[in-house]
Amino acid sequence: MIRSTSVPETVTLHVPFRIVKRGGRKEMQLPHGATQPCKADSTSVKALARAFRWKRMLESGEFATIADLAEREGIATSYMTRVLRLTLLAPDIVEAILDGTQGPEVTLARVPEPFQLDWRL
Repeated sequence: MIRSTSVPETVTLHVPFRIVKRGGRKEMQLPHGATQPCKADSTSVKALARAFRWKRMLESGEFATIADLAEREGIATSYMTRVLRLTLLAPDIVEAILDGTQGPEVTLARVPEPFQLDWRL
């Protein structure tokens, strides 16, 4: 019986990254060009789902006004109008948010702000 007495080699891997705040959480941001698995932001996805649900409820005539719907949902009318603006996003931006490929500059807090002319995903 032959036994190996070799010690496994230690491998050190250096990965440059930085910690950024995103949606109230801290996330690791890898350098440009590094691959990272895509992960959808659950807060943004939930906000999109609510926005499209509320839009459907308003368009169907179930509720006559945003104020009526906001009262039923137990939220402020101003919050509902901000979230409803998400239904006006371009389909490719909605898809990027759902896929988790929207990039760090697209956050729920920044989406309602006016877009810059050169804004991209």
